[in-house]
Amino acid sequence: MGVEQGGIDDYTQDGTVDLRGNPVRRSKRGGWRACSFVVVYEVFERMAYYGISSNLVLYLTNKLHQGTVKSSNNVTNWVGTIWVTPVLGAYIADAYLGRYWTFLISSLIYLSGMCLLTLAVSLPSLKPPPCKLANVADCQKASSLQLGVFFGALYVLTVGTGGTKPNISTIGADQFDEFEPKEKKQKLSFFNWWMFSIFFGTLFANTVLVYIQDNVGWTLGYALPTMGLMISIVIFLAGTPFYRHKVPVGSPFTRMARVIVAAFRKSKVTLPSDPKLLHEHNVEEYAKKGKFRIDYTPGMRFLNKACVKTGTNDPWMLSTVTQVEETKQMLRMIPILIATFVPSTMIAQINTLFVKQGTTLDRHVGSFKIPPASLAGFVTISLLVCVVLYDRIFVKIMRRWTKNPRGITLLQRMGIGLVLHIFIMVVASLTERYRLSVARKHGVVESGGQVPLSIFILLPQFLLMGTADAFMEVSKIEFFYDQAPESMKSLGTSYSALTLGVGNFISSFLLSTVSHITKEHGHGWILNNLNASHLDYYYAFFAILNFFNFLFFLFVMKFYVYKAEVSDSLHVLNEELKVMRLSADDEQEASKTRT
Repeated sequence: MGVEQGGIDDYTQDGTVDLRGNPVRRSKRGGWRACSFVVVYEVFERMAYYGISSNLVLYLTNKLHQGTVKSSNNVTNWVGTIWVTPVLGAYIADAYLGRYWTFLISSLIYLSGMCLLTLAVSLPSLKPPPCKLANVADCQKASSLQLGVFFGALYVLTVGTGGTKPNISTIGADQFDEFEPKEKKQKLSFFNWWMFSIFFGTLFANTVLVYIQDNVGWTLGYALPTMGLMISIVIFLAGTPFYRHKVPVGSPFTRMARVIVAAFRKSKVTLPSDPKLLHEHNVEEYAKKGKFRIDYTPGMRFLNKACVKTGTNDPWMLSTVTQVEETKQMLRMIPILIATFVPSTMIAQINTLFVKQGTTLDRHVGSFKIPPASLAGFVTISLLVCVVLYDRIFVKIMRRWTKNPRGITLLQRMGIGLVLHIFIMVVASLTERYRLSVARKHGVVESGGQVPLSIFILLPQFLLMGTADAFMEVSKIEFFYDQAPESMKSLGTSYSALTLGVGNFISSFLLSTVSHITKEHGHGWILNNLNASHLDYYYAFFAILNFFNFLFFLFVMKFYVYKAEVSDSLHVLNEELKVMRLSADDEQEASKTRT
């Protein structure tokens, strides 16, 4: 099997290969050159995704004639599924196909769903007749066929994104060798600039595409992101000669299950006092396979029983120390994962209730009429500005105090984001209370008419959401990638997608439950007529929920143990190999002397 020509020191040390399985050189593949293709892909893909999701609640209301709760829940259920399916995509990538092929196949499924969706919004026979009535409940509903085609197309997208979301950012991060100091430093900034780049696509979707959908037509508004996605796939393929690839190492779920089962089956076995007596492969075997050995840690002692030797090599009875430590790392992140569900629920409000609020306000700036969903563009702008300020100023200042290469820890960065989410919901509640008071003053409560206030009164909650994302969302993606074992990076990345999915499902549950309970016990908080609703109470409830979630986060953060740097583990492994070689040389010298 051939390898790329060059000096030994130029080859990557993290086990990356080309598509044929050959070792690769840093000077020929990877780095920012390879990442540029991945980042450009993501700009177009985000344009496609947000071109659909940003304005979806208004399409469901205005074209398919669904009410506030139903349309909002359909959006959050779909978005929730979009973010949950990456767990399956990560499994397939890590266990069978690898990240590149899983991503490529999924992209083609994604594109087919976009084409079908564009067809669904274009053909008159696939939509109910137009309706201008103020109460959409009085309009003709979409037929089962029309709903089937439209939602069928939407859920084809969920299959496609299931394979693209967990793998595209991981492919990008894989282009940096963790064991080369310069590339390791570049990798620290990768996720900041990754978010910075992809939100350019989001900004285009939230401004240009949303305006086209509202003022030109849904056909062109959906056709443009479809073409953008097609272009992005071509761009990704163009970068193929420059990519580094990680080889699939088997199902992470199976490896974790074996550890847990083995530990339970040996629950009565006593752990040896010396960790070196536990089952582990020798360092040379890991070195030959380009894999990483993880040293024993005392935490989660029960799982350590999985690697106690009992005379059997059954993989469901005996695991290596490395396999046990990998399982520990994935399990340690679960409490942090749970703590991110509530802020993800807040994000779900951007494209649902925040947009619906905007439809009740004066959207005119001169003769120009602002699409309600375009305010989400200010989330993007705020995030872009904050990411740059964070990376270029905040990190440099904090490094001097903390000596941490990231400025502050990833969990500290998340904590700042959680505090901001409390503040966002307080601001949103006060803004909505003011909007309702103006609606009452001008007598438009019962009619549901336009409230004589500029749509820009909602601007603070959108800007603050972008600031919170710069802390919470960026650090969340980096945390789950960074803390996952080397052989489970795709699964780790899917954790960050899973939290958004669960957050959207929680949003659907809370919206339906609160709407039902408040209707049953007095005045409904969320009605089709927002002027007669009480979203201010609902947002205040969210503020309280965020506060208690922050306390939970502080609790789990206190007990979280960061994993050791894998490059440090490699250093230890190399030192052990040197010792073994020296010992072997000494034995040979002794043998010669005896002879």
